[in-house]
Amino acid sequence: MHYLLAAVGAVTIAVLLWRAYVASERVGVTSERPQVAPDDDPDFLRKLSEQQRKKKDEEE
Repeated sequence: MHYLLAAVGAVTIAVLLWRAYVASERVGVTSERPQVAPDDDPDFLRKLSEQQRKKKDEEE
């Protein structure tokens, strides 16, 4: 009987910890900046353009 109570207690604690730390990161929490594919990300495209420009200038 003690083993059953210990198992129920352990499962309860595990579920509470999971809900407190893991579930809050996924459900209803949005990041400041939405994830964008690299080809749609303006920062990525700007850096890529700068790299190509530098490479072109070095070749000339």
